[in-house]
Amino acid sequence: MPQDTGSNPLENSDHRAFLMEDARRQIDFFQASLRPDHGFYILNHNGSPIDTDVQELHTTTRLVHSYVLGKLAGVAGCDAIIDQGIRYLNSHHKDQDHGGYVWAMDGQAVHDQRKLAYGHVFVLLAASSAKMVDHPDADALMDDVVKVLNEKYWEEDHGLFADEFNQDWTPFSKYRGMNANMHGVEALVTAFEATGREEFLNKAGRILDFFLGQMAPAYSWRLPEHYRDDWTVDPGYSENPMFRPAGTTPGHSFELARLLLQHWDLSGRADENAPEIARQVAYTALNGAWDPERGGFFYTLDFDGTPAIRDRYWWPVTEAIGVVAAFLKSDPRTEDAEWYDRLWGFAKSHFIDAERGGWFPEIDDENQPCAVQFNGKPDIYHSLQAALFPLAPGVSCMATNLPNISKTAA
Repeated sequence: MPQDTGSNPLENSDHRAFLMEDARRQIDFFQASLRPDHGFYILNHNGSPIDTDVQELHTTTRLVHSYVLGKLAGVAGCDAIIDQGIRYLNSHHKDQDHGGYVWAMDGQAVHDQRKLAYGHVFVLLAASSAKMVDHPDADALMDDVVKVLNEKYWEEDHGLFADEFNQDWTPFSKYRGMNANMHGVEALVTAFEATGREEFLNKAGRILDFFLGQMAPAYSWRLPEHYRDDWTVDPGYSENPMFRPAGTTPGHSFELARLLLQHWDLSGRADENAPEIARQVAYTALNGAWDPERGGFFYTLDFDGTPAIRDRYWWPVTEAIGVVAAFLKSDPRTEDAEWYDRLWGFAKSHFIDAERGGWFPEIDDENQPCAVQFNGKPDIYHSLQAALFPLAPGVSCMATNLPNISKTAA
């Protein structure tokens, strides 16, 4: 196959072949997640199971979504994980007494009884993805989680999702956050792509308007993560250093910018300001968070752009790849191609496990894989999408427009 000579790296045939191979190797690696009884293993760097029976809701749902993408891309053997994940959502995470889905199970026992919007929007993502491959239980799962999201989490006056409850739906905090709403946008636009129901697209638009239309320009195109129950910014909030760190998280800027372009495309590209807003948010994070000495992205920044948590993880790199690929598809510029090549170069050198498959989740000061924040390779979700997003022709409807990446199709 001759090498392409165009300036857009998404059109380079060697690069596209690399993306397909990396996606296949990831799907092969995480097949070992499948337990012989129910649910999934968490995998070590070498692909062997970690000795724990604890399974969190986002692990279950992300595996379903990821293997739906694999199936839609023509990879054989994805059904077992899709089926097991849907079964486990219904048999274990689902609360038969109070409704909704608990955060974590330990074997047959509830390990963490909290009911988080973050987890529930991933249930919607899994159900929406499963519907795209006509899974027989997808509609029932979608109907159930949409009802819960509408009745328990959605705040119509604000056009945003509330965050967290106890198992019996009593509140235990007044916290409101961007992360659950950002993944809510992801789930809602996927639900729209799966069903065509405008309610999903409209809700996603309201969330995007708050964070990117209002918060971003008010905070120099950086995105505050944490809010009070009246949706005013809580600048001093700090909790879990991974899921709720203080300050701003550049990786989320990449995700929301890409989701804005996806929503803009699905909405008929009516908002002429959306592409430039997405570019302002993404490039503020690209230029402000890239470590000029070691490469990779600082995990968090203070509100003035000063690096705070200087640790470097795989997922901000994957999300940066996603949004830059979207720019290259919609309005390609020289700096997009330069960033795209820089991001993949760093990923290949430091995050991608060329020997076994999958991506290492974190690196140390010497740019070597380490295990400080993460035990093993926590999921396939971020890195698989980094390989698949650039292969799809547009900025929306990625799942249903993937090329066949199976070896037999090469």
